[in-house]
Amino acid sequence: MRLIVGEDNALVREGIVRILERDGVDVVDAVDNADDMRRSALDLKPDVVVADIEMPPNYDDDGLRAALELRAAQPEIGIILLSQFLDANYALDLVGTHPEGVGYLLKEKVADPASLLDAVRRVAAGGSALDPDVIAHLVSRHNGPRPVARLTPREHEVLTLMAEGHTNAGIAERLVVTVPAVERHVTGIFTKLGLRKADRTQHRRVLAVLAYLRNQRTPYTSRKG
Repeated sequence: MRLIVGEDNALVREGIVRILERDGVDVVDAVDNADDMRRSALDLKPDVVVADIEMPPNYDDDGLRAALELRAAQPEIGIILLSQFLDANYALDLVGTHPEGVGYLLKEKVADPASLLDAVRRVAAGGSALDPDVIAHLVSRHNGPRPVARLTPREHEVLTLMAEGHTNAGIAERLVVTVPAVERHVTGIFTKLGLRKADRTQHRRVLAVLAYLRNQRTPYTSRKG
């Protein structure tokens, strides 16, 4: 696996590089600004780019903008955004119309090597890796007269774990319930959200949930004006 890191904080950048290299990931470049990250990714065509959202040159959402440009130019490159703050809209901006191969992690979670490596592997394989806190926020903020509001507390839990990318067996293990019980909850979730059940693969059901949530927000605008 070939990867590029874009992070302006030298200590954080070096820490990410060391974590990944210890696990056998080939970090082909590590840069401190969005412009170099964009150029390097287009030139080296890595499997995954790990990018801080707020980076030079403007210290605004330059990392996000560069990631969006990379997604448009090279959609086969996986993108993982790192953020110091929980902003669910950042994740949805990146998802766009092609949710495959995207991730969004809070920086505090990067301190856990297992979480970072798991996210990198998922995104490199074409899956999603959204921070559990972000998914929980996405679900809980829809408290108006919308289908998500009709979910039971247990269905909220299952939906959160689904959107993180867990299988039914994985959800059952985490919630200490049986797989058939999870399957019943999943069926109930799709019914209440009005989502199609034709394609029952794990990846497509996650994308369906993310697509539903994405449709509940306004288009992208800069967070600082």
